Amino acid sequence: MIQNAESIRALVNPDRVHKSVYTDEHIFGLEMKRIFESTWVYAGHDSQLKNPGDYLSVHIGRQPMIIVRDRGSNEIQALYNRCTHKGAKIVGEGSEGCVRAFRCCYHGWSFNTDGKLLATPHTPNDRVRGFPVGDPRFDLRKAAAVDSYEGFIFVRLSENGPGLKEYFGPSLTSIDNMVARSPEGKLEIAGGVLRYRHTCNWKMFVENLNDNMHPMVTHKSAIDACRAYAETLPEGKPIPDTVNILGPFGSSYEFIDGMSHRVFPNGHSYSGDKQSIHSAYPPVPDYVAAMENAYGEQRTRDILSLNRHNTVYYPSLTIKGAIQAIRVVRPISVDETEIETYTFRLKGAPDEMLQRTLLYSKLINSPGSIVGHDDWESYARMQEGLASDGRDWVSMHRHLASDRDEGESGITGIGTSELPFRNQYAAWLKFMTGEQAQ
Repeated sequence: MIQNAESIRALVNPDRVHKSVYTDEHIFGLEMKRIFESTWVYAGHDSQLKNPGDYLSVHIGRQPMIIVRDRGSNEIQALYNRCTHKGAKIVGEGSEGCVRAFRCCYHGWSFNTDGKLLATPHTPNDRVRGFPVGDPRFDLRKAAAVDSYEGFIFVRLSENGPGLKEYFGPSLTSIDNMVARSPEGKLEIAGGVLRYRHTCNWKMFVENLNDNMHPMVTHKSAIDACRAYAETLPEGKPIPDTVNILGPFGSSYEFIDGMSHRVFPNGHSYSGDKQSIHSAYPPVPDYVAAMENAYGEQRTRDILSLNRHNTVYYPSLTIKGAIQAIRVVRPISVDETEIETYTFRLKGAPDEMLQRTLLYSKLINSPGSIVGHDDWESYARMQEGLASDGRDWVSMHRHLASDRDEGESGITGIGTSELPFRNQYAAWLKFMTGEQAQ
């Protein structure tokens, strides 16, 4: 069993990690405490909490939480989802809605949307000795910190740590670009959530987001089917969005090298910048016109020319600004991870933009996709293979010598480098050994 910082450090080398970081239940428990319950974790978007009393039920690590817009202050609150009487969860798993107050299903204790105890049933008018209303010990406990950036809400359960902007640093420019793609400068979640579970450790999914070496291998069958379909199209017929979305997954290694990686402290990273698998999507004329009307031609060109692939906000969120979709990581156990996919509407943009986002999620991220299942099969095989006695180490050495430190602008590497994995494990070591986040 891992007992101290020294034994944790022994699991990570500059170019490899020990397989137990994916398979050991004790390590998973430490990750929940020292990473997910200590750093800034994504909790929701303010478009889900438009009105006072709107709430979401989420998990931050192992902790059930309520994210609510308080009726009194109109501010976002992050409350532990646990009645202060007998401990029952105040709202159900995965629930959302709008309330005047929260009421426990067991004994009926009720709480204001700021967490303060409101009332308890069957209380005499003379207030019996020990009546808890007004005693802060019986209020719902609040998270240590809750903050938002351009509508993206994050929670930090630890009392200690950097502020939101300090923690995420220059990686926040990906959110800036995603918001700027709206002619009105605003995003809103559209529709429900695609939620499904992978039989793998959470880190496998997060690493895969910027693993640019796998698509042309893992997704070959989908790519081949896409190309075969494209060849049947009559000459001169517009290329369907399906082909525009799937085709770039089969890009050459040389193209992928040009996408590049950029990584930052605390495990954050993005792949692609001006060049990515999203950069060749055909323009939507009405959308471009709306953007130019809002920003002017040059500013519009600058916004739309930034086409990053995945930006990882370690440990819990990944966004695709060019597609207006996000995926949220919810670890369940050492070998099970729940992924949530949300799509966004660009306010002021034509509906065609949302339809393209929905199509992308249907093709790539949904339980019925023709791409996602390739990844899910690979994750399951990795989880099972790492449990064997084959080898003890997982290699992350590719292009180690080519990393370029550019100071405050991050560390960069070519698109087929395993730099993002090495960067994530540098952060992992820092958090797991109890060192302060930067």
